[in-house]
Amino acid sequence: MSDSEKRTFTDQEALDFHRYPTPGKVAIAATKPMATQRDLSLAYSPGVAVPVLAIADDPEAAYDYTSKGNLVAVISNGTAILGLGNLGALASKPVMEGKSVLFKRFADVDSIDVEVAATDPDEIITVVKNIGLTYGGINLEDIKSPECFRIETELQELLDIPVFHDDQHGTAIISAAGLINACEITGRNLQDVKVVLCGAGAAGIASLELMKAMGVRAENCIAVDNTGVIYRGRTQGMNQWKSAHAVETDARTLADAMKGADVFLGLSVKGAVTQEMVMSMADKPIIFAMANPDPEITPEEVHAVRPDAIVATGRSDYPNQVNNVLGFPYIFRGALDVRARRVNMEMKIACANALAQLAREDVPDEVAAAYHGGHLKFGPNYIIPAPFDPRLIWYVPPFVAQAAMDTGVARKPIEDMDAYRASLAQRLDPTAAFLQQLQDSVLSAPRKRVVFAEGEEPSVIRAAYAFKSAGLGHPLLVGREELVHENMRRAGLDPDDVKLEVINARLSPWNDEFVDHLYARQQRKGMLRRDAQRLINQDRNVFAASMVALGKADALVTGVTRTFDTVLEEVSQVIDPAPGGRVLGMSVLLSRGRTLFIADTNVTEMPEAEALVDIAKQTAAAVRALGHVPRVAFLSYSTFGQPMGQRSTKVREAVALLDTMKVDFEYEGEMPPQLALDPARRVNYPFMRLTGPANVLIMPAIHSAAISTQLVQSLGAATVVGPILLGMGKAVQICPLSASVSRILQMATVAAYESPIREAAS
Repeated sequence: MSDSEKRTFTDQEALDFHRYPTPGKVAIAATKPMATQRDLSLAYSPGVAVPVLAIADDPEAAYDYTSKGNLVAVISNGTAILGLGNLGALASKPVMEGKSVLFKRFADVDSIDVEVAATDPDEIITVVKNIGLTYGGINLEDIKSPECFRIETELQELLDIPVFHDDQHGTAIISAAGLINACEITGRNLQDVKVVLCGAGAAGIASLELMKAMGVRAENCIAVDNTGVIYRGRTQGMNQWKSAHAVETDARTLADAMKGADVFLGLSVKGAVTQEMVMSMADKPIIFAMANPDPEITPEEVHAVRPDAIVATGRSDYPNQVNNVLGFPYIFRGALDVRARRVNMEMKIACANALAQLAREDVPDEVAAAYHGGHLKFGPNYIIPAPFDPRLIWYVPPFVAQAAMDTGVARKPIEDMDAYRASLAQRLDPTAAFLQQLQDSVLSAPRKRVVFAEGEEPSVIRAAYAFKSAGLGHPLLVGREELVHENMRRAGLDPDDVKLEVINARLSPWNDEFVDHLYARQQRKGMLRRDAQRLINQDRNVFAASMVALGKADALVTGVTRTFDTVLEEVSQVIDPAPGGRVLGMSVLLSRGRTLFIADTNVTEMPEAEALVDIAKQTAAAVRALGHVPRVAFLSYSTFGQPMGQRSTKVREAVALLDTMKVDFEYEGEMPPQLALDPARRVNYPFMRLTGPANVLIMPAIHSAAISTQLVQSLGAATVVGPILLGMGKAVQICPLSASVSRILQMATVAAYESPIREAAS
């Protein structure tokens, strides 16, 4: 399969992503208010003169009065862009912007990309040396070997801040973490393992150096490049960095070197390793085939001849992904937080050990839920943490920071490590992790057939294509083939290549069955058989809902062309609520450091106390199914009876009803949002039962739920997922009217994931 076939997007979608709504992926945001003349005077002239003089007196004060302490420059000259080669500095900018985004997403590190139009190492060193004062750290990226070795080494000596070439050390750290755990599982000691490296470039040499620093003996390591084994006395294709790893050996080829080896490290090309080579390795071989996009040998090929092998790759669709995003964000987070002067070997070893230890910990609910709770457990298929594990941000940086302090490179030691961990846990926006959790869960389960009711809409077609390309399930488009194919072509998709399945409601062989089912349900509610026939033939939502109700599909996503209430009414003609359930809408608000679940945002207009109790119980169950521990707050404009009002009375009654029941979640009310979300404000209410900030907010009526959710979203204060429809007897999700491709894809993913949520909520 080619790289383009594995992608979940078209070339045009990639270009559109980078171009709209604003070109690029990064922007500058002010951290201080700029609303008044006084603000401007403080931010610039004359107020700025005060910190200027302070820094002139003490350069360390720059960390206190500027963004230097949380700012990393991502620097490249574009001579080794991903797998694309030397395409120049400017062409590397999308990659460097992407790296900056990853810094922010995973470790809340601000980052600016800097592209240097020079290939001479001396020029690059001079440029970076002269701008280095601006930053708290330098991340070198996509600079070709062997120049990258010299550039990094000299800049480490010239600058008093961390300089880190991720192409070298990122892969080295993650693979070292995997090796620690693979040796633990197979009963080996690092000092005794025999290692073969295939690919003596930047990442390969750095990996070998780190493993030797961790205890692997130099005489047990053989490096192989495209010429052959790097042995003592070889002259062809050598340089000082390769020469440092030359050994006395009779082996001259990769096949020779692999005989009896315990560990294979691959950073070369697809197909470099054969099954015969694998068979020649020691018992329980450890194979890290990390070439991208295709490994030196696939896990399937390895296990066909050596089922006892532990295999890691650089691919996300196999277990044990060696992903640099597990390393560089947290290395820099820890280094910046202690104002480290450099990233030394001890800090890299500490990061590798932290990742290895984290993989051995019990997997938390947030991660386990993404794999239906049973796929992530320390063992041959889980030796490296998952990249979206929410513990990484607070687990790994303290190891790095401690190593910096222990080795004397920290300017600002951390006094309270527990408090530091707590502060790290509050830094990140959970949006990407929440959505990734849903996708990972769907990917780890049997593929669902998801029907897209509005299959003629271009946005729906693109979302269905992305759903299929990502491997999330089998999309079924309801529509007329000619129009669907025409709109596919307009979207840049070739119907002959994409092969999305289209179901024409008028021509479906299921129509008689669907009509019988609908008529039987509605005949005593005023519907004639010809009305049922017309709806099945002409109403895409009724037809699509019939597909789900009668087992022709597993889930339904719709709503792009009609309002939520209209769609729910149409679908409800075919599908009943779950037994004992209440249909309601739950919106998920994802904001900085917090995930909130809001109900009911869409269905019950003025709920009585009993309805509020049902809403709370179903929402709490759904939240638990998503891997969160529910803490429920019943919101009101009143605070425990002051002042009283009709809606607040209903809320008080709901809490009193819950007091008579046995439930498995915390709850409290009635209260305003600030008491629910900020425990520090509860000093006057010592009787409150919530042990922390509420994460489930039960609104007193639909208008307060809908208005507050939409207001927060419109102000850009949160990302909203949903509303997620709860309480239906089948998996049905309704998109917002005129939803974007990404929102449709989100809701299709929720629909495919929904089974555990629906079962819990019912």
